[in-house]
Amino acid sequence: MTTGSAVLRAQYLEALGIEQWKLRRVAVKGTTAGVPAAVPAAGDEWAALAAEVRACRQCGLHASRAQTVFGVGSHTAKLLVVGEAPGADEDRLGEPFVGRAGQLLNSMLRALGSPRESVFIANVLKCRPPGNRDPNPDEVSCCRPFLQRQIALLQPQMMLAVGRIAAQNLLATDTPIGKLRGSVHRFGERGTPLIVTYHPAYLLRSPGEKRKAWSDLRFVRSEMARAGRLE
Repeated sequence: MTTGSAVLRAQYLEALGIEQWKLRRVAVKGTTAGVPAAVPAAGDEWAALAAEVRACRQCGLHASRAQTVFGVGSHTAKLLVVGEAPGADEDRLGEPFVGRAGQLLNSMLRALGSPRESVFIANVLKCRPPGNRDPNPDEVSCCRPFLQRQIALLQPQMMLAVGRIAAQNLLATDTPIGKLRGSVHRFGERGTPLIVTYHPAYLLRSPGEKRKAWSDLRFVRSEMARAGRLE
């Protein structure tokens, strides 16, 4: 890490109000140059799926949305971040996690060593529930295939569920988020490792919990390093 990068990272950690720690690099063997032949085909699949999401009318949320929020980030990301649903800013801009909560998430990801552009970020729902209410089961059921197809295309090596709603829906449980934190769960047929943390909006309301969120991020980092999944 260069001196400039180290200074920036220190600033992110200070903004989060958390203590600093040092990353250890993990070498990955077998990296090759060039773009795999499958990349263009995968790009076509992503574009087709995004078009399906934009055209979706399966539940009543389409009537009140400004636009769908498909997701954003790298299509070769090792880490998939999944939130609950778009809010007003996301509905307006068509991108997940913008506004103050998005800025905090960006800081958290940078402190983790995985900046926003290097991960993929999506939501359980692709449309905003009116008044930012919790998603209802029918809405989640309609949107689930879209998220499952995103996961199938991405094949992430780690998932981070951000917030109670995302965690409980992904894990099909009503267990409180406090009890879901600190463990590696498994998602789907591939058994993708999944770790749970608090939603940035909650952290803005409860800044005293930021240290717990930082502990969750360190857990993500250590699990990916342990499995040799870090570049």
